[in-house]
Amino acid sequence: MFHKITISKMKKITGSVALILFVSLTVISQNKKLNVEEAVLGRWRQFYPEHLSGVHAYGENDFTHVKDYNEVILMNNSGKDVKVLIDLKQINEVLKSEGLNELKYFPYWNYKWIDTKQLAFNSDGNYYVYNIETNIINLKSIMPNGSEHNSPCVSNEMTAYTIKNNLYFVDSKGKEVAVTEDENPEIVNGNSYTHRQEFGIDNGIFWSTKGTYIAFYRKDETMVTDYPLVDITTRIAELKNTKYPMTGEKSEEVTLGIYNLLTGKTVFAKVNDFTSERYLTSITWGPEEKYIYIGVLNRGQDHLKLNKYDAATGKFIKTLFEETNKRYVEPEHQLIFTDGLTDQFIWYSERDGYNHLYLYNTEGKLIKQLTKGNWIVSDFLGFDANLKNFYITSTKESPVENHLYKVNFITGDIKKLTNEKGVHSVVPSNSKQYFFDSYSNQNEPNNNRIIDNKGKVVKDILKAKNPFVDYELGDMKTGTLKAADGKTDLYYRLITPPNFDPSKKYPVVVYVYGGPHAQLVTNSWLGGAGLWIYYMAQEGYIMFTLDNRGSANRGFEFESIIHRQCGQEEMKDQMKGIDFLKSLPYVDTERIGVHGWSYGGFMTTSLMINFPEIFKVGVAGGTVTDWKYYEVMYGERYMDTPDENPEGFEKTSLLDKADKLQGRLMMIHGYQDPVVVPQNSIDFIRSCIKEGTDIDFFLYPESEHNMRGHTRVHLMKKVTRYFDDYLK
Repeated sequence: MFHKITISKMKKITGSVALILFVSLTVISQNKKLNVEEAVLGRWRQFYPEHLSGVHAYGENDFTHVKDYNEVILMNNSGKDVKVLIDLKQINEVLKSEGLNELKYFPYWNYKWIDTKQLAFNSDGNYYVYNIETNIINLKSIMPNGSEHNSPCVSNEMTAYTIKNNLYFVDSKGKEVAVTEDENPEIVNGNSYTHRQEFGIDNGIFWSTKGTYIAFYRKDETMVTDYPLVDITTRIAELKNTKYPMTGEKSEEVTLGIYNLLTGKTVFAKVNDFTSERYLTSITWGPEEKYIYIGVLNRGQDHLKLNKYDAATGKFIKTLFEETNKRYVEPEHQLIFTDGLTDQFIWYSERDGYNHLYLYNTEGKLIKQLTKGNWIVSDFLGFDANLKNFYITSTKESPVENHLYKVNFITGDIKKLTNEKGVHSVVPSNSKQYFFDSYSNQNEPNNNRIIDNKGKVVKDILKAKNPFVDYELGDMKTGTLKAADGKTDLYYRLITPPNFDPSKKYPVVVYVYGGPHAQLVTNSWLGGAGLWIYYMAQEGYIMFTLDNRGSANRGFEFESIIHRQCGQEEMKDQMKGIDFLKSLPYVDTERIGVHGWSYGGFMTTSLMINFPEIFKVGVAGGTVTDWKYYEVMYGERYMDTPDENPEGFEKTSLLDKADKLQGRLMMIHGYQDPVVVPQNSIDFIRSCIKEGTDIDFFLYPESEHNMRGHTRVHLMKKVTRYFDDYLK
């Protein structure tokens, strides 16, 4: 029997079904879960918060940004998009007409403005200067095959680069000129890997201000022992030696060449300080090209001399000042010369315990300390037009935040310009009257806005939506605990599973790094955590991280506590974190695991060995197992040499403690790792065999120190499965 249904009744039924369907879909969508691929690759892809890309200062007060990877947009200081200055199609038409490779997308990460008409960018290793008014490429430096470390000079429209171990440049007529012609491959010129990129060094080629000279590192490695890495991708595995000076062993000898483009001659800076195994850092050209400045650091890294040299002859002029410290001195910045400050420069130093700015003249007289306090200067952003104020970002507000400040050059008075909590990344306009401020905190994924030099918000441009609104990530909270010294605050992050039930007991994974120059817990989006950590919480683990003493952004005493005893104070602090976890009724204290990479791998293994009753499962990647196997620059800064510190090396070595390992430990290493060489893990395995201790091991045959892309997906699946098998 059929029933007659009226239109009005049909509408009611349809509406009810639609409502039920909507509610059902809402419930489903809010219960989405990450998979490992999304957790590893999605952080920088689909889950990266909305943002303006490629923001740069333009003109006096304006900015540009890159839209949809193909349009460079002029944005005025009111935060309004004014017009498209150039698009990908226009650039590609010109490149094509010149017989050059077209761009797949505009290189938003490396372009810069020379002036309001000329745009410079790199692509495929080549360097271009493009005039946006004439649509003409004013300069194109097309690099030959095999070139590396390309370094353009706008002042003379030339580009320097290396091929294998020698330095070259292309002159304004396109002719290649050889600066060096060393036939011995163990003598390397212009390489950015000099001193293994310690001391903030990421370049080995230094153009002078007007382009008259090229200064360059010359690294003599003939005395350094070869370390064997093995390439197994060939039919018969091939030896790939790399130069790797280990702590206490013979190190490289570095000099600084100065090539004069007018004469075609090279002189070398006459550095006579310390032994020949010193470090040359903070290479800086004076504004008039007459002098070049070098920070000369002894091999022990506890004595720095800032020296001045004559550029034409390489002659030593004078030592401007010296810095010493019983632990170490760590210069990581060039001198900062600013227009309007005649014969004066700004110098970064930790001499008072925190990274601050000092004003010197070029004769070495300290004029004054510019910033002071129990906080660090993160970045110097420059002066305003009348030299009345300068601008910095710093941790003055909180060690887990970064803010913009205006500092009066005369009085030192300081004013915070960013008032919203979080980590701020700032791009100043050329006039320093306006700032593009991008910030996030634990509750806000990303905010973009324009503020002025009084701290007034001119315009809120973008407020990013939560990219995880449909996902169950678990709850995250941060807080502080007292360090093992009983007085120092340490910051922690705790993430509990979705649908958390405080009456249940959950396994815990401690994610650790613990070493210098790294901070894992911040007041930024996701609390500074990677998505894999949230994935693990989603899978039923409590995830805990503590920044122990030894980690970054807390001042010299906090970070240098590790000196001559890596891992010792750090473990004491981590155990304070364990005490905190034990106090939580929902933590299963019989199921605590630990995971970390590099220094974190060293910490993971150290914790497993020293506290076997606490840590049941560990996964340690790229692990240092004995500091005698680590390289000179980093290893000796924090540990000195094995001869100078035998007790410290013995105490921190893991090789003679394999018998203390009780839980399940998996070590992972890249077979091509030139940073923490594979011998570290392999020798620890040998110790485990000798002691009859069980250990698991996995090798990535083609990987170096870090795994990337789909190899990293494989890695994190393996790490996850190990905890699922033995801890969950």
